[in-house]
Amino acid sequence: MKISEGFIYKKMHGMGVIVPVGERSHDFRGMVTLNETGSFLWEKLESEKELSREALVEALLSEYDTDRETAARDVDAFLSKLKEAGVLAD
Repeated sequence: MKISEGFIYKKMHGMGVIVPVGERSHDFRGMVTLNETGSFLWEKLESEKELSREALVEALLSEYDTDRETAARDVDAFLSKLKEAGVLAD
């Protein structure tokens, strides 16, 4: 998975925010907010060319004190939110 062109990530008031830029701002009006876990996952996606779902789950497990089931559920919710918003590239 990788991030589509035309979106940037900013931290504002302790919260992660994804906003469209350039041509994307014509199609996508608004922003996507991310909690601490979502911000962590976004930063992982930004730092790699492409990451699998499993790599994101592993990243959560190494960073947070959580179990695999919870990490997988969090990654799935994060990816679903980004896909619904059109933020992930096909």
